[in-house]
Amino acid sequence: MTLVDSHCHLDFPDFADELDEVIVRAGDAGIGWMLTICTHVTRFDGVLAVAEAYDNVFCTVGIHPHEAASEPEVTAEHLVRLARHPKVVGLGETGLDYYYEHSPRESQRRSFRVHIAAARESGLPLIVHTREADADTAGILREEHAKGAFSGLLHCFTAGRALADSALELGFHISFSGIVTFKRSDDLRATARAVPLDRLLVETDAPYLAPVPKRGKRNEPAFTAFTAAELAAVKGMEADALARATTDNFFRLFAKARRTREEAASCG
Repeated sequence: MTLVDSHCHLDFPDFADELDEVIVRAGDAGIGWMLTICTHVTRFDGVLAVAEAYDNVFCTVGIHPHEAASEPEVTAEHLVRLARHPKVVGLGETGLDYYYEHSPRESQRRSFRVHIAAARESGLPLIVHTREADADTAGILREEHAKGAFSGLLHCFTAGRALADSALELGFHISFSGIVTFKRSDDLRATARAVPLDRLLVETDAPYLAPVPKRGKRNEPAFTAFTAAELAAVKGMEADALARATTDNFFRLFAKARRTREEAASCG
């Protein structure tokens, strides 16, 4: 069984003192690849450095909605230029967070649309963060999709079924984190059950949201296996089959990512 942790933050200080050990533990747990996510474009060099240090780690470039007002405003062209690096396989994370509202809503919406434009221009998938913003997230995705298609996923999905259905209609994937293992997540498990298997991804969002039975601890990519096991149970399928499906989904969506060093070399 080999899984992909499709969303983690390996550049965060939480891992600074033991990143090599974290990567080793991930491999021992059957996590073959990791996607480390950019949240500040001003810290992109650090994100990229992590991806360059490990053959099985990819990265993204983008600005988290929390930072939409505090980070420099960037153009789609600037994001596309940074995304040309071979290790950069996606744009984001971006989106809308109306729960914390660390940035004004208009700043978040403007940044979201810039990232969408970059995804459309580059052909790379968009990683969307959304919390307490279902209607606006669905509306912006529909509006922008009408201007020209782009691919992407809703990460760490916790929203309502209507947003999941809307995203699926646009061809998006949906990724579930350790929250799906929590005792009170029955509605979320019902949504996961309804997501087509070929649109499903699994993640940690490490260092946050450790799944049961590690809840309350610092999360790390090795714990992807617990979330995957829960999703397999929800889907009524064997864990190996869930792992194969979600891994195939990842590499189909993130087509720039390569499973092996030989594949990467053959694509320049």
